[in-house]
Amino acid sequence: MTLAMLTAAAAPAATRLDPLELFLQADIIVQAVMLGLILASIWVWTIIVSFSLRLGGLTTKSRDYEAEFWEQRDREALLTKQVRKEVPSARVAAAGLDEWKRSTAKQPVDRDATRQRIGAAMESQVAEEADELAGRLNFLATVGSVAPFVGLFGTVWGIMNSFFQIGAQQSASLAVVAPGIAEALFATAIGLFAAIPAVIAYNRFSGSVNLYEAKLQRFADKVHAGLSRELDRA
Repeated sequence: MTLAMLTAAAAPAATRLDPLELFLQADIIVQAVMLGLILASIWVWTIIVSFSLRLGGLTTKSRDYEAEFWEQRDREALLTKQVRKEVPSARVAAAGLDEWKRSTAKQPVDRDATRQRIGAAMESQVAEEADELAGRLNFLATVGSVAPFVGLFGTVWGIMNSFFQIGAQQSASLAVVAPGIAEALFATAIGLFAAIPAVIAYNRFSGSVNLYEAKLQRFADKVHAGLSRELDRA
C-alpha cells in the first residue's frame, strides 16, 4: 500500500487542455487558420449584438411613429427630414404621400393609375428597408457555411504534419503524433465555435427580418387604403 501511494505521488499530474499552448505550438498554416476563424467568430458576435440592438430600436421607433401617424390629422407634418432618416415606417409613408402628391398635382386625376403607383412606391420602399436591414446577415450565412470547412482544412494540414513527423523521427509512438493531432482537432473546434452561433443567429434574424417586413407591409397597405379614400373624395 505504501509503495502504491509513493508511486502515485511521484507520477506527473495529468495535463490539462491549454488552448493557448495548442495555438502556439501549431504549424504556421494551422495558426493562420485558427487566427482567421477567431477573428470571424469575433465579428459574428459583433453582428449578433449590434443587429439585436438595431432591430429592437427600429421596431420601437416604427411602432411609436405608426401610433402617432394614425392619431395625427396633418400626417405630412410628421415627415420631417430627421424622422425620414431615422424611422423606416416614416420612409414608407413618405414614399406613398410623395407619389400621391405628384399624381394628383395635375387634373384630371387618373385614380386607378394613381393607386397603382402609390402601391408600387410603398412596396418598393418596404423591400428596400428589409434589404438594408438584412444586408449584414450575409456574413453570418457565409461564416456558418464556410467556417467548418476552413477548420477542417487546418485539421487535415495538422494531421499531414503529424505524419511528416512520424517519418522524420521514424517513430509512430503516441508522443510523436499526439501534439500535432491535438492542434489539428483544435482548428476544427474553433471552426465549429464560429459556425454554430452564426447559423443559429442567421436563422433567427432572417425570421425577424421577414416579420419586420410583414409589419411594414401591413402599415403600407393601411396607408394605401387611406390615400385611396382620399382619391375617391377628390
